Amino acid sequence: MRLTCPLCGARDRREFTYKGAAVALDRPATQDWSPEWDDYLHNRANPAGETRDLWQHAAGCGAWLVVTRDTVTHAVRDVRLAREGAGG
Repeated sequence: MRLTCPLCGARDRREFTYKGAAVALDRPATQDWSPEWDDYLHNRANPAGETRDLWQHAAGCGAWLVVTRDTVTHAVRDVRLAREGAGG
């Protein structure tokens, strides 16, 4: 699999480190404990199909990326800098 870093261009997947689902970017707005926080911390979907993941270009520029990909076909649909927002 190849990922296209917005800063470095197309690179082999081995330059990147997978950091998990991009739901980490969707933190609940409140700081108080709530059912939304419980769900955010403890429940994760395992979809077959399109997903958004956090990756870091560890062996390159170090940028954090949001990668939209299909877990069935392994097709990469979009790569954007995490600082630009999760999109999707």
